[in-house]
Amino acid sequence: MRTQTREIQTHLTPQKAFEILAEGNRRFVSNLRLNRNLLQQVNETSDGQYPFAIVLSCIDSRTGAELIFDQGLGDVFSARVAGNVVNDDVLGSMEFACQVAGSKLIVVLGHTKCGAVKGACQHVHLGHLTGLLNKISPAVHEVERAGGAELPAAEFVERVARENTRQQMRAILERSPILEHLFTEGRIGIVGGMYSVETGEVTFFERAFQEPAPAAAMAAAR
Repeated sequence: MRTQTREIQTHLTPQKAFEILAEGNRRFVSNLRLNRNLLQQVNETSDGQYPFAIVLSCIDSRTGAELIFDQGLGDVFSARVAGNVVNDDVLGSMEFACQVAGSKLIVVLGHTKCGAVKGACQHVHLGHLTGLLNKISPAVHEVERAGGAELPAAEFVERVARENTRQQMRAILERSPILEHLFTEGRIGIVGGMYSVETGEVTFFERAFQEPAPAAAMAAAR
């Protein structure tokens, strides 16, 4: 399996980057992961890294991006915070990944049975965790507003996790002019998905890609 290089990264489109991750998850679910020489990848990435995507996921121990998308060293940036919420540090990391390091795709990945989402639904207050869960509260209120309060507790939590992922996707482009510009030019795409801790499968439910602007398309073709 080839290590990610500048040349490979440069010629990838956001759509192709998405397809690579989707195919990697299919391999993971089928237990057909690619055979990689990780020590060789350590050596080959020692002078530089050219990841094609950045994945914002939860800190949950079952949701490691490199594993569930069957990627190797140097393939993806991984940003992890409970509840896969966006803050200034996450946005700065994404701006670095996409504007500076050349990544082509942002993935916001929620998951089933998320403890942070459950805590937000139960209005937990606990030290610094309180402020983090407050970032999920708008998704709780939206699901309640849509009639979800009548759902069984477990189903309510799953709906909030999905809505939270949507809201975090929107926040990324709304709060970062840099990322919004890259997206508008078609230089990056953004997708949202849910990882099932029961099956290992990622279901992508929201995808946003733009046709590349002429200047961006010419730069990618060089």
